[in-house]
Amino acid sequence: MVDGPVVTVRGEAYREVPPEVARFAVTALARDRDREATLTRLAERAAAVRVLLDSAEPAIDRRETGDLRVRPETRRSGERVVAWHGSVVTAVTVTEFTALGELMLRLADQDQVEVAGPWWSLRPDSPTYREARHAAIADALQRAREYAEALGAQVTDLIELADEGGTGQPMMARMAFDAGGVAGGGPPELELDPQPQGVHAAVRARFTISQPVLS
Repeated sequence: MVDGPVVTVRGEAYREVPPEVARFAVTALARDRDREATLTRLAERAAAVRVLLDSAEPAIDRRETGDLRVRPETRRSGERVVAWHGSVVTAVTVTEFTALGELMLRLADQDQVEVAGPWWSLRPDSPTYREARHAAIADALQRAREYAEALGAQVTDLIELADEGGTGQPMMARMAFDAGGVAGGGPPELELDPQPQGVHAAVRARFTISQPVLS
């Protein structure tokens, strides 16, 4: 049981910091009337993607191949197969952004290859989350002190502290082709602007305060 007056406050903090991770997806595609031909082309194009990713290995933090799909295309009037479609997706994670645009363009230049992204984010264990939580607690304590001061009292003890959750806000990139490289006969250049990441933290806290001076 708590003796004396209690003040309940909410503390919040928001931080906007540069991203630490970029992710993008590479999809190799194949289509042919013959199933074996589709599978062969798909394997060849997926292998070409792997070769390019191998050459950029120092800049790649992680890569995962998944979502392999092979499906028939049939006529509307029946089950007769008129073509086979195949695709395989590789998810790529990088932490070095210097060569990111060049790598994505080299992959997109491959035959029947799609590239999507990048998606910017922070690492799950980024210190930014911890800093935001600490700042939210400091904000709650400051608010409690201000309320107590308005009553002529002081904060005396912490009763309860609850995490009300927070959010990270991954964002897409803003991409632009540098036409100067193409006009000069050189390879195209892709300029990427890493988007700042927003981190929000919130806590609810209950404090006891000394007896107010209400006169």
